[in-house]
Amino acid sequence: MASVHALLMLLPVAWTCTPQKADYVMVSCFPNTIIANVPECPYGWEIEQLSLGGVCYNGIHSTGYYRFVISDLTPKNHSYCGTQSEYMPGKDPRYIFYNSIVSNDTLLTVRNQPVNYTFSCTYRAAYLVNNAVFSQRVATVFVNNGSLGTFVSQLSMNAFTNSKFLQAKDAPYVIDTFDIGAEVFIGIEAKGLSSRFKVVINNCWATPTPYATDKKRWSLIVNSCSSDNTVVIFENAKDGRSMFKFNSFRFQWLEKVSTVWLHCEVHVCDAEKINCQPPPCSRRVMAPEAGPSGGILTAQFLLKGNESPNNGHAEGTSLLIVLVVIINTCWDLANALAHFR
Repeated sequence: MASVHALLMLLPVAWTCTPQKADYVMVSCFPNTIIANVPECPYGWEIEQLSLGGVCYNGIHSTGYYRFVISDLTPKNHSYCGTQSEYMPGKDPRYIFYNSIVSNDTLLTVRNQPVNYTFSCTYRAAYLVNNAVFSQRVATVFVNNGSLGTFVSQLSMNAFTNSKFLQAKDAPYVIDTFDIGAEVFIGIEAKGLSSRFKVVINNCWATPTPYATDKKRWSLIVNSCSSDNTVVIFENAKDGRSMFKFNSFRFQWLEKVSTVWLHCEVHVCDAEKINCQPPPCSRRVMAPEAGPSGGILTAQFLLKGNESPNNGHAEGTSLLIVLVVIINTCWDLANALAHFR
């Protein structure tokens, strides 16, 4: 009699959810994460009875759905919660990650229809971000990857205080006119990516307008190589952040321009399938820039001059001088400094 009473106490627990007959899965594919949502209580199954890949009982109850997250797409000696991957070679190589959400009832009898939600995410082996709409130095990138979800990542370009690249400066970046020729440290970072993805800088240049296509431009990096010895590339295509520095300068004969725009064309590469590292610059002839093959990040720089009571012209134009092109020679630097005096 006591056993029957205990069984009756367990019955309400087994039927706490309203069974759903809907049979679908919604998938969001991110660089380092895949999120799968299924209707809550599918055919009467509780979340504790559903597993990811038949291995992980890591479901989370969200309003109207059960959510399962694959938080690691870089398995080494094992697959994360049964996640499998398949490489598809060809002219446009791709790889597919796939898994399933299955029911697993340990009771002697099965009262509900078994469920098996299979899903996959397809990624290009070397995907570009040229379909993104960039807003200044930060870009949220949405790329259709051919699955039911979307591929989302965020790229940002920042100026840093020194070569350690630990503290970013506030934007827009302001540099005093007396600091022309000073080093400017730039870091481009992709957030949300696993270690297999590398940020690659293709080209960087400066213009006196916000338009990257402006014919008035000064090249800093061409085909992943420094344009001259005043540009130093610290890291490129090694991990999720690429870094370089250059010496600040101004455009000649454009004293009435107070803003300069730095543009960098970048793309993200899967190092597990493709060699992302550009060839050494010393072993190849640097060709002119080709057409854009990646997304373009843009950062704004302002030049701020100090007021000078002995020079009315300098007072009126101290904020109308532009910064951020590479200094070529000490003679140019002397000319620039003399101009502001």
